[in-house]
Amino acid sequence: MAIDEALGAIEAQLQEEGQRVLAAVHGAVRALERRDGELAGEVIAFDDEIDRLFLGIESSIQSTLALQNPVARDLRLLLAILHINLLLERSADGAVTVAKLSQLVAGVEPDPALVEVLVEMGERAEEMLRVALDSFARRDLAGAESLVELDELIDRANRRFVERLVDVMVDPELREWGLRMVVAARTIERIGDRAVDIGEQIAYLLTAQFREFEDASHPAAPT
Repeated sequence: MAIDEALGAIEAQLQEEGQRVLAAVHGAVRALERRDGELAGEVIAFDDEIDRLFLGIESSIQSTLALQNPVARDLRLLLAILHINLLLERSADGAVTVAKLSQLVAGVEPDPALVEVLVEMGERAEEMLRVALDSFARRDLAGAESLVELDELIDRANRRFVERLVDVMVDPELREWGLRMVVAARTIERIGDRAVDIGEQIAYLLTAQFREFEDASHPAAPT
């Protein structure tokens, strides 16, 4: 197989994995919103398929490196895919964490305002992953860079989450639930951060220079 064909096949595998991860994040957020234990269970079980795709991509990259002679441009693509593959797999793990948390609190009457913010964060994280995958497929640097602004929206929602959490934790019956939702919020926020990391890999692929985007996770260095 020519290297262009091999790279195309690996990219197709990566996009398939990406679509599965999007579905997992979507399902986890819906399960949390609806207190749907069955849907949460499906997200958890589905993770095995994502792991299979993750390992398959790693194997394909190793085979291509061993059997082909990639030039600098092709090598950058393989390295970018290697990193993005891991970031997607970790995002899927985050979806599993949210799904498991939703199962643990399924019997608790939640605070609607806090759940609303969590759902907003989850939907934005899903959108960010979608933009990242589309930007990679289209080699769209501007799209990749737009992830910083989208991440700021998650950070703003997270600040509203913290403000509401202060009131929720006053209720002793909601304290344990609230603590679990803190973990859910942090997990969702990390999914957004990983989408930004994917954007950085796209920029590296297109410019041959790695740089961290400036966002809440990667602030500008002091001058």
